[in-house]
Amino acid sequence: MLKIHSLREMTRDELLQKQGDLLDEQFNLQMRKNIKALDNPLRIRHVRRELARIITVLAEDEKGMRKLAESTTSILSESGSTEKKESR
Repeated sequence: MLKIHSLREMTRDELLQKQGDLLDEQFNLQMRKNIKALDNPLRIRHVRRELARIITVLAEDEKGMRKLAESTTSILSESGSTEKKESR
């Protein structure tokens, strides 16, 4: 179970990836629930709440309420920083 603090430290790409994984897991859990009883039926609730947390963090970022962590692997940000250093 992810805490909201750890979600805010993730980048937008990581959150979107996690959201997609949880949506897949939620779908699979619902399908298995319809076919037979689940081993851990509370997992559906946990997945639903984690999705809600991720959606909340993404909405906060879009509205400008809080900023997400910046991606350190961005090609544009790395090339832009080296050009600034060279021009000085």
